[in-house]
Amino acid sequence: MQFDIAAMRDNADKACRMMKTLANRDRLMLLCQLSQGEKRVGELEEVTNIQQPTLSQQLAVLRDEGVVSTRRDGKHIYYKISSPIAISVMELLYASYCGK
Repeated sequence: MQFDIAAMRDNADKACRMMKTLANRDRLMLLCQLSQGEKRVGELEEVTNIQQPTLSQQLAVLRDEGVVSTRRDGKHIYYKISSPIAISVMELLYASYCGK
């Protein structure tokens, strides 16, 4: 069995990019909340105690990397996790660090 080295490198780059995106305490806190379902920006600020502009900056990183998506309803913006890979990683982290 022969491995496609170019594909392996590409996949390794993608994995490194995802890990780099998740390797931030504030972003992990946001994703922990979003793993429970869609939330408004104000809700995220309240439950995580991450203040503006840090909250907006970290949400922008997650959005730019395709980890979360947004939905506007009137003046409110709702965030949800849109990456199946991020959901899997968050489930593993929860089981490893937060589960019983």
